[in-house]
Amino acid sequence: MTATELQKRNEKADHLRVLQTDDGQFFVESGEGKILYNVTVSDDGDFCTCGDFAKNIKRDPDFRCKHILAVFNAVPKREVDGAVFLEKQVPKLDERWIMKIEGKEFVKYPGLLDLAHQHGLSSIEVDIVQMPTKENGNFAVCRATVMSKIGETFIDIGDANPGNCSSKVVKHLLRLASTRAIARALRSYTNVGMTALEELADFNEAIPEGGQHENPASKRKPKAAKKPAAKPAKKAPAASAKPKAKPAPVAPTVETQTEKESSGQDAGKGNTSPGMSEAQKRAIFNLSRRRGISVEQLEQMAADAYGCGIETLTSSDASAFIRQLQQAA
Repeated sequence: MTATELQKRNEKADHLRVLQTDDGQFFVESGEGKILYNVTVSDDGDFCTCGDFAKNIKRDPDFRCKHILAVFNAVPKREVDGAVFLEKQVPKLDERWIMKIEGKEFVKYPGLLDLAHQHGLSSIEVDIVQMPTKENGNFAVCRATVMSKIGETFIDIGDANPGNCSSKVVKHLLRLASTRAIARALRSYTNVGMTALEELADFNEAIPEGGQHENPASKRKPKAAKKPAAKPAKKAPAASAKPKAKPAPVAPTVETQTEKESSGQDAGKGNTSPGMSEAQKRAIFNLSRRRGISVEQLEQMAADAYGCGIETLTSSDASAFIRQLQQAA
């Protein structure tokens, strides 16, 4: 290499940016600043990953490319920038979107959407499979298609009807079915095994059977039935206090005892006929949906068997009706 060529190479090397990671390990930018070449400087020899070094090192063991020269020029002048290797970010579900109910974990829709974007979500499309109408029992069905940036597609469906959603969203069945379909497709795409919170009818569906499923209104009924029984008890002292004659107190005492017995019987009747609980109501609607029974047919079955509508069934009648639906073909 002539002195002129060596001078030109040194001039080019002076304008190259040098980055250092570890002792003896450097990265040097290309003249355009688009490529980094790995340069190793050690007692065993110098090495560069550029094509110029690979081409000339075979003919000249002492050959130094402009990237190696850039390192030798920058180190004495302390013109070396520090550099670190960045780890690739792994997609992770944010714990803020995980809700725990009675020991079970559920994921929220925003968390699934955020995780999908981390994976490289490209598009989401929703098709309406069935519109909710009176003829089909207000049963809405949607199909969601999720596509990744590399062309993978994940398809799933979601449904919504008055029996499997909260009363607060019963007027928005189509939107709820769409959200459930997207949530299920996103769970398949992001490989999340937790059920989405939006897929539940309400929180009670996630809680095991127990006292928390009871309807608060049915718990208050026995207290209301005891109130009439307290009224006759007040008459007994007044009746016994009026006459002091011996025959007089006998009649009021018998009458008061009779009133207590009758009132106790009335209270007992009220306690044995509590209303249907919310859990029983949901079970009836869910079973009818699985059996393909419309709301009108369900009301007719209840009227034929118990002489009343679904909403007015007692707890015992509701239990019998559930068993009837479970045994239906």
